[in-house]
Amino acid sequence: MAGKFRFSFGPWNIHEGSDPFGPPVRESFSFEEKLKVYKKLGFQGVQLHDDDAVPNLDRYRVKMVLQVARELKKRLDDLELEAEFIAPRLWESPRTIDGGYTSNDPKERRYAIDRSILAADIAAALDCDRMVLWLAREGTYIRESKDPVASVERIVEACNRILQHNKKIRILIEPKPNEPMDLAYLPTIGHAIALSYRTADPGRVGALVETAHALLAGLDPSDEMAYALYHQKLWSVHLNDQNGLKYDQDKSFGSANLRMAFNQVRVLDENNYGRKGEFVGLDVKAMRTQKREGSAKHLETSLAMFHFLIEKVRALDRKLERQFIEARDYEGLDAYILRHLLGVKGAKKGR
Repeated sequence: MAGKFRFSFGPWNIHEGSDPFGPPVRESFSFEEKLKVYKKLGFQGVQLHDDDAVPNLDRYRVKMVLQVARELKKRLDDLELEAEFIAPRLWESPRTIDGGYTSNDPKERRYAIDRSILAADIAAALDCDRMVLWLAREGTYIRESKDPVASVERIVEACNRILQHNKKIRILIEPKPNEPMDLAYLPTIGHAIALSYRTADPGRVGALVETAHALLAGLDPSDEMAYALYHQKLWSVHLNDQNGLKYDQDKSFGSANLRMAFNQVRVLDENNYGRKGEFVGLDVKAMRTQKREGSAKHLETSLAMFHFLIEKVRALDRKLERQFIEARDYEGLDAYILRHLLGVKGAKKGR
């Protein structure tokens, strides 16, 4: 068992309450104010988009971008924080409305790769070797609009360009089956890992599993994590929760699917996740009804839930579990797990 975990979240997880169906309802916190919350809540890592690290980076020359990134590195050091990863935010640019790497316009594809290479430079300035690719618009609204084979090849080519530019960077592909695009080219961890083996350096291309994204694909998040762990390519996780096949809700971890949350924590703990410095990341959003002064409560709740479930994982009676399995008494095992999670007396008896 890993024994000790490090935790991260992104500044976007303390937000104003806007969603696809309504405007902001809370006043903003500055980036500086958000950074001061990390250690107070028990987090060590900061997840960053490229323009979180360097706001409005498209307006500046490379030299200025890197200067701002180095200034942020000093600030993080002062706060005893670490940049977990940099992610190029390609999906919000007017030049990537048809996708970045898979756009039908070669100029837009070039912009997406150039910006990703710049993101790799920002990562280096922050002494960070992880780049997350959430391929938000690498897909289609209608299948006929793009060549699917060429599109996958273009994603591989983009990865190769990034790998070639920065010899230390590792790419973490974060798949999602839909939203904002209707049909994604890499909807699951299996797709992401298969693609990694076609890149120029498969040892530097891995995956990030997000709970909600797995659920939106109709899959079990712990199985997605296990698959990536088998391939030694689970380099980060984003824990949250999801109530059904709806829009990406980013609920507090364990709030909708407690048993699924338990199994996610279990697969991480039992497979020594974190021993190579991997973070347990949270990607959770406060409810829109939450008042501003409670804007970090969902982060506290999610972190506390992880620690609670770690205790449950480690207190599990493995001998009794084996007995149920050897007897093929899965009904008994099912009852034991439920009672164990609920803290019911007599849980070991399975009744």
